[in-house]
Amino acid sequence: MKPLKKAVLPVAGFGTRFLPATKAVAKEMLPVVDRPLIQYAVDEARAAGIEQFCFITGRGKTAIVEHFDIAYELEKSLEERNKADILAELRGLAVTPGSIVTVRQQVPMGLGHAIWCARAFVGDDPFAIILPDDLMQCETSCVAQLAEAYRETGGNVVAIEEVPMERVNKYGVLDIEKDMGRLVSVKGLVEKPPVEKAPSNLTIIGRYVLMPEVMTHLAKLEKGAGGEVQLTDSMAKLIGTQPFHGLRYEGRRFDCGDKLGFLEAQIAFALERPELAPAVRGFLDRYR
Repeated sequence: MKPLKKAVLPVAGFGTRFLPATKAVAKEMLPVVDRPLIQYAVDEARAAGIEQFCFITGRGKTAIVEHFDIAYELEKSLEERNKADILAELRGLAVTPGSIVTVRQQVPMGLGHAIWCARAFVGDDPFAIILPDDLMQCETSCVAQLAEAYRETGGNVVAIEEVPMERVNKYGVLDIEKDMGRLVSVKGLVEKPPVEKAPSNLTIIGRYVLMPEVMTHLAKLEKGAGGEVQLTDSMAKLIGTQPFHGLRYEGRRFDCGDKLGFLEAQIAFALERPELAPAVRGFLDRYR
């Protein structure tokens, strides 16, 4: 079994739900407390032993790559001003030179198409997919939990959570073969099914570990729900030929592609910070 060392991060979306804030700023650069969403995603992956990253970008996304570059002038200024703590924090976030590559998705044809754009990067290796819009608050990195499940099952693993049945038409939904508690074996996947046809209320969130064979199916660029190339459709074609499991991860997800989810994440992550939590609780009391 090959080790999991690669991650693909689709970051080409327009962020229309956050306009006008995202007119000139990539939505992945929106901060939660004091770190952009893309930083949380990369840190989560690194905690799982991921060493190589592929950003699927689009127009106006150059700030994402620049964020992970070395800012020599800034570091020199911090040194001169004796801001050692801030400088150490910045350097601690740095990634190994050469570990980030970018690929352009010139035409927005869906998540499946975005992942297919990373085919040369993936090669013959297993890889993680991380959607930065889903911000995870977990004691153990969500990707690390998936990596452990991958080592256990030897195949494809997706992070899952239960949602109310009336919301299943917004997600990829699992058709379960066997429920083993933490893990479920999967016999089918359906992308955004009508509520009355959904096989369960177990839905896929934005964390995956997939085998490279998914690229063979994505290469056909077959359009599915919404007229887009759906990743779920190609994943479904792996079932029966490779192990495929869903993982009930331990932790909490915040949908930062949604304004309310983004605002809740700000509060939840601020309350995790000892230096901020008392003041945050204080001003929250004023709005009751």
